[in-house]
Amino acid sequence: MTALPDERPDEAPETHLLTVADYIALPEDDLTHWELQEGILVMSPSPTPEHNLAFSELHFQLRAQLPSELISIPADVDLDLQLDGPDEPATIRRPDIVVVTRTEFDRRRSEGGILRASGAVLVVEFVSPGTRRRDRTIKRYEYADAGIPNYWIVDLTSPVSLLPYRLTEELGYVDDGETTAKYTTDAPCSLTIDLSLF
Repeated sequence: MTALPDERPDEAPETHLLTVADYIALPEDDLTHWELQEGILVMSPSPTPEHNLAFSELHFQLRAQLPSELISIPADVDLDLQLDGPDEPATIRRPDIVVVTRTEFDRRRSEGGILRASGAVLVVEFVSPGTRRRDRTIKRYEYADAGIPNYWIVDLTSPVSLLPYRLTEELGYVDDGETTAKYTTDAPCSLTIDLSLF
């Protein structure tokens, strides 16, 4: 996991907006959860045990149903949204779950670096009190701008709900209506998600 460099009182903090390369070069720190928003490091709250259980359950359900050319990756994986050029301030998110093509997964494994939005077919965010606006508004527009075809927002407040968005050319993301029981879709592939297990 990436984090801020150690700062000492006699040293100035980072004064420039970070690129993808700058972000990758930051030291590892397992105690914090950082994302990059237009070149600025933004901390997200750590997930609760309930959220971690829900991530695991959804990942398990996805993994069992995805075709071999798609891979579900659970929390804490960087995703470069590729909204700007390599020398520009970057936006890198850490979706709770990301589904990518096997081609993108293999590219990252052979080249290094981080996953790219161009290889993502679905991102999932689980709403928490500290991320509600970010998940429902900011990330929704960022993921649409990045061209990610499907975005799901899961709210664990009883009753558990899933709000799926699909990308359209004319309108950006359009929601298909919130569901609270079983969600069945054909995007990015044939899937049935049982929310009662969360």
